[in-house]
Amino acid sequence: MTKSSTTADRFELMETFVRIVDAGNLSAAAAQLGTTQPTVSRRLQALERSLGVRLLRRSTHSMTLTEDGQRCLERARELLANWHAFEADLRGAGDEPEGTLRVVAPHAFGQQQLVAPLAEYLARYPRVNVEWLLHDRRPDFIAEGIDCAIQVGQVDDQAAVAIQLAEVPRIVVAAPGLVNHLPPVQEPEDLARLPWLSLRPYYRNEVVLSAIDGGRVARLAIAPRMSTDSLYALRTAAVAGVGAAIASSWLLADDLAQGRLVHIAPRWRAAPLPVYLVYPQARFHPARLRRFLDVIRANAVQAFMPQERAG
Repeated sequence: MTKSSTTADRFELMETFVRIVDAGNLSAAAAQLGTTQPTVSRRLQALERSLGVRLLRRSTHSMTLTEDGQRCLERARELLANWHAFEADLRGAGDEPEGTLRVVAPHAFGQQQLVAPLAEYLARYPRVNVEWLLHDRRPDFIAEGIDCAIQVGQVDDQAAVAIQLAEVPRIVVAAPGLVNHLPPVQEPEDLARLPWLSLRPYYRNEVVLSAIDGGRVARLAIAPRMSTDSLYALRTAAVAGVGAAIASSWLLADDLAQGRLVHIAPRWRAAPLPVYLVYPQARFHPARLRRFLDVIRANAVQAFMPQERAG
């Protein structure tokens, strides 16, 4: 067996190992690879012999990664992703994107604002499938096999590329019933009279507001009646009159127009939240990722700041 064929075999073994982990068992992996379970089992054993470590603990009803298996999985995903991207790059930028793109997006944007550009991308590239994963935590790109993520707030991953797409304006709102019996709420000190809601990823026990005419900054300590990590739950609680809240203006537009919420202290606002498109650094990126980046960047203003469309 030549050295080149051995290397090719090891790529096949690594691909099989990654497929086993993703599929959850050998039978499902075999079905996805179009082969048999014994073949998949032999490939796994061959990879373990080649590396000199045990990668999986298997029983009749379960399968778990060993510590070595977890490390191998992360490196295998990275090596395979770089190889496939290298192949795509050599075929040329004009090649038709294909394969599966795994994207992480925040719950709120992923359920609403980003669906239109996602639909445009899928319509434009019919040979691509997308795994659209909605959660607000920062992904581990290599370990989870994530191609890219939309992140709200500052990005602290030094190993990732972060492209700022937009800044989302945030305003202070409350239900009419919560403020109608009070004097007009115009200044930050007026807000101290109100019960509050907090959105834990962005503010908890303190509200920081800036005057729209610039210069002045006000800090207000709050004791939230309700704290949540869900933007939709925050909006629902605000409409129900539980407390005042700070949230993205795009999410509140319909509630403000229908009178379910009112914009209070309108001469003050919270700092806008930056929105980033984040993906791991690599020498090569597959065409499906490059095209997705292009579509999202082209639609950033409409997706994240829809009020700018009309203005």
